[in-house]
Amino acid sequence: MGTFNHIDTLLQSFVDNGLPGCACSVVHRGETIYEGYRGYADISEKRPIGSDTIYRLYSLTKVITCTAALMLYERGLYLLNDPLYDYLPEFRNQLVYRQGEGGTLYTSPAVTPIRIKDLFMMTSGLTYHGDRTETERQTAKLSLLHIHDVRKLSKLLADIPLAFDPGTRWQYGYSHDVLGALIEVLSGKSFGQFLKEEIFEPLEMNDTFFRIPDDKKERLSTLYAETNDGIMPTLDHEAIYKPEVTIECGGHGLLSTLSDYGRYTQMLTRGGEFNGSRILGRKTIQLMATNHLDAIQIADMEVPGTWPGYGYGLGVRVMIDRAKGGINSSLGEFGWAGAAGAWMAADPEEELSIVYMQGLMGKEYSEYRGHKLRSAIYSVL
Repeated sequence: MGTFNHIDTLLQSFVDNGLPGCACSVVHRGETIYEGYRGYADISEKRPIGSDTIYRLYSLTKVITCTAALMLYERGLYLLNDPLYDYLPEFRNQLVYRQGEGGTLYTSPAVTPIRIKDLFMMTSGLTYHGDRTETERQTAKLSLLHIHDVRKLSKLLADIPLAFDPGTRWQYGYSHDVLGALIEVLSGKSFGQFLKEEIFEPLEMNDTFFRIPDDKKERLSTLYAETNDGIMPTLDHEAIYKPEVTIECGGHGLLSTLSDYGRYTQMLTRGGEFNGSRILGRKTIQLMATNHLDAIQIADMEVPGTWPGYGYGLGVRVMIDRAKGGINSSLGEFGWAGAAGAWMAADPEEELSIVYMQGLMGKEYSEYRGHKLRSAIYSVL
């Protein structure tokens, strides 16, 4: 095993180049071989990043949501190829936006229904807000500030015609939020309650939640954004974390610490078990970390240039082509990232877990610093 001096140097370079603060942990075969903290959780207060700093996970929430849904799959409550409307009837008779001659917009019935696995795979036709398609424009009219639970969100999304026939393309969107609604229906519990009882408590993730307790608020890192005036605190991306928002979204919304998310990532790396608590079966994690996309869908996923060499499994990117990606990790390494820069990787072959945390929305997309760290960390194995 090599030294990690260059990891310290890399983290410090992130801070020297404008990042307020960051943290990284690496566990190899059950041993923590690196843990580093640099910079500030709040610049004006000169509050340093520490082991107890709490971060906004944003889309790192998605991996936990997919784990929760797979737990119910293991209990025989659904099959991946089942039509979603068997469990969420609002998705029966789904429409799709289509373009006719001269660009005329019209709707017609979906050729195939949304399957549950389409939610995991982001092949459902559901989108986020935007202005590229009519589905995105209609989705942009939804406000999470006024939607109080994930079942209501699911029903509102079902009223919007899809961007494409389910199973034909890949597009990032609200698919995992609808998985949260499915979890509520199948489990009979609120989404947050299911996560707390079935994942967070068994793994002793005591600092992971949708709503931060009052006695822990001073540990929350300030969220920053890159602006024309430099790095500034921002409230522009805080809607899901406002105290008055009660919805528990499967696609974003959780808060956590480096150590909590590290325990969760170790569980994935070690075949579904951590410190005596079994969350998932080893074969289910192998299914999760298998590429499920075809060539057209992978091309959709690679449009931003973020994931060369990766496919996509059941809620996670999956390394399938090291040469294409220029990546020194193992085939089958998997993970995801969040909008404010949180990033994780699980490598069952090497029994390696990597978790990186920061709190900056900006031009360097959330995967960028994680990819740099991954390359540096694998160099010492």
